[in-house]
Amino acid sequence: MALDPNRAHNTAHVLTAALPYIQRYQGKTIVIKYGGNAMTDAHLKESFARDIVLMKLVGIRLVIVHGGGPQIAEQLKRVGKESKFIDGMRVTDAETMDVVEMVLGGLVNKDIVNLINAHGGRAIGLTGKDGPLIEARKMILANSETGSSASHAADLGHVGEVEHVHREVLDYFAAGDFVPVIAPIGVGKDGASYNINADLVAGKVAEVMQAEKLILLTNTVGLLDAQENLLTGLSASRVRELIADGTIHSGMLPKIGSALEAVERGVRRAHIIDGRVEHALLLELFTDEGIGTLIE
Repeated sequence: MALDPNRAHNTAHVLTAALPYIQRYQGKTIVIKYGGNAMTDAHLKESFARDIVLMKLVGIRLVIVHGGGPQIAEQLKRVGKESKFIDGMRVTDAETMDVVEMVLGGLVNKDIVNLINAHGGRAIGLTGKDGPLIEARKMILANSETGSSASHAADLGHVGEVEHVHREVLDYFAAGDFVPVIAPIGVGKDGASYNINADLVAGKVAEVMQAEKLILLTNTVGLLDAQENLLTGLSASRVRELIADGTIHSGMLPKIGSALEAVERGVRRAHIIDGRVEHALLLELFTDEGIGTLIE
């Protein structure tokens, strides 16, 4: 096939433009929260896996934390279990926790690992119970109707918060040139399993690893203002203002809260990007324009 000079020139331009970014992030740690459409659309799943393999090949240390809410809901429906939510959090009784562990720690986690490995990567699947990696405590959610006293708190069952992340577990796999893929399940001091919000786990992992970047893949273009304009570069103080005035609310709060806390505790930058865009990770990391919202 004859060489197309214009196409060859464009390819060369893209590669040379990416070089400074590759040099900048070589040897650095980037934590990625993987979820949303990027995790359910077959084409986007392939795109994500190729991006991960490329990023690893150019010397970036990667840790992936994944969600799986839709997959959990589907499996619960199959077994005739009704999903119940309080303030956006899934109530997780013992039976539901069994399903969560099966779906997140088994089906979803291994699917991601297999996909990355099929594209030439070296991924290894973990839950927070392995190592153990993530120590958890039970989440106590105050009931908005009754106030914040513990006696009137909503009981979410096996829903947890991160107590501690054991970095040495991740360092061990990184030393072996693996990409850890983490299901957000923690273990309590009593040995009980806890379902933890994947955004919160990703933020804590990034904090403990003192990551260069925390990247949260979402189903939105990023953080929007009241007029639905994309907010690109934000300081931590500006983010707090947007939370206070209600611009950031409901489902976006855990993501923003996780990103904000990570940046305030040593992570250099956090990004909220649209996982519905093919090769979103490469566009954010290796181009001048980037996509989504940056918090630093």
